[in-house]
Amino acid sequence: MRSFGVGNPWFVVSRPQPRARIRLFCFPYSGAGANIFYQWASILPPAIEVCAVQYPGRGTRMAESAITRMDALMDALSPQFEGYLDRPFAFFGHSLGAMVAFELTRRLRRDYDRLPLHLVVSGHSAPQIPDRRPPIHALPDEAFIAELRKLNGTPDEILQNQELLGLLIPILRADFQLSETYEYQPEAPLAAPMAAFGGLGDPFINREELEAWAEHTTAGFRVRMFPGDHFYLNTNRGLLLQALARELAPYLI
Repeated sequence: MRSFGVGNPWFVVSRPQPRARIRLFCFPYSGAGANIFYQWASILPPAIEVCAVQYPGRGTRMAESAITRMDALMDALSPQFEGYLDRPFAFFGHSLGAMVAFELTRRLRRDYDRLPLHLVVSGHSAPQIPDRRPPIHALPDEAFIAELRKLNGTPDEILQNQELLGLLIPILRADFQLSETYEYQPEAPLAAPMAAFGGLGDPFINREELEAWAEHTTAGFRVRMFPGDHFYLNTNRGLLLQALARELAPYLI
């Protein structure tokens, strides 16, 4: 994969589209990197340039320390966008990525008076709803791994490989700490359309919690549900990308 922008490790693009109408910035879930969006560019219309966000501590940034606080992540990430606001853009984020995309949208409004054309949040309850799950980021390794199994997002071959676990656990702990220490602060709703996506079989997020995102926009809002659990975006990628393309289609005319 190639860096999106010369020398900028935050943005990764698998298929550059210099004539694209929209840049779609994609924010990964806990423990994941930009590579989970690698195939999206070959499925979405070429008028959409897929720009995956690479957090520190993974992929090509493995040697860097992962960020464990949302405000610190916003302080580091928001300035990276200053040179990439020359073209209309949209955001998609799943799980932790949904919260990062949401908070970044609010930060860009404050820092640059700019908003994405569309904000799509996925697999996460609205931020004003308290997390009903107990925090796990500080659990001992054995208990932490047991919780990862329940989430069903880490393949068994990784959970059973001590060498791979040694690399992955610090990243997951950092991401869970970032999520579990997040404190929502009310602000004015966004003047940007939003959509909230979720899995019909997600044991952690229900439709009502997705519908509560409507509070954060004064523009259009909709909820879309897909077959699958919390990680439906991997098991039903085609359906998700069809829906995402429909969300962005009005901006491609």
